[in-house]
Amino acid sequence: MSLVMKYRDIIVIVPTLNNDLTIQNVVDDILSFGYKVIVIDDGYTNPVSNFLKQNDNVTIIRHEKNRGKGEAILSGAKKAKELGYKYFASLDGDGQHMASEIKKLQNTISKENQIIIGARNFDIANVPNGSKFGRWFSNFWACWDTGYKITDSLSGFRIYPISILDLPYKTSKFDWEMEVLVRHAWAGNEIVETVIECYYPKAEERVSHFRKFEDTMAIVWVHVQMLPIKWTNMFLNLFRRKNK
Repeated sequence: MSLVMKYRDIIVIVPTLNNDLTIQNVVDDILSFGYKVIVIDDGYTNPVSNFLKQNDNVTIIRHEKNRGKGEAILSGAKKAKELGYKYFASLDGDGQHMASEIKKLQNTISKENQIIIGARNFDIANVPNGSKFGRWFSNFWACWDTGYKITDSLSGFRIYPISILDLPYKTSKFDWEMEVLVRHAWAGNEIVETVIECYYPKAEERVSHFRKFEDTMAIVWVHVQMLPIKWTNMFLNLFRRKNK
């Protein structure tokens, strides 16, 4: 049974970097469904405030220097908490994610402090092959570390509880999106997925800052760092059971 949540219970965070061709349409799409928006300008060459239409329901936070996607989302989360929200949705500024799907994620929430992942349908023709492989590789480690079945650990379309601000992090870029899942699960909280529809813009329209090799290796390094902690916890749990 899902929690009763309305659009006013969620604010939408959009971390963005040089998505000049898509960011206005992304924001307009979100606003059309009644949500308020926090845009995180993570070091734009041309500041977002110079070209994004002013709107009372849009807050712009600018990082003068690029800090990475993780830091951008956390900046937005702090603002969401300041505004009194307990949950926020995060979606990308490249036009891939559709605001019409936010409600689907909201309706999936069944208890407090769940992270909801919008899992993309990778069985469609226009999904890049690199994305398919990267998802499989990342999913294996995400399932191993969290104990949850995760089919799209690389999805940037999620609903987070504000409680993620209480977790310790070592990462700040794309790898943060993996670390937050692991630390959230280790704190005793649930991760749930729901399938969403996405739009993949043409290559000339889409600006992606995900570097296939570098960022994939960074995600692998997250899991390497987590392994000693996981093994220690497993050993301690076995020890406690034997001594009961």
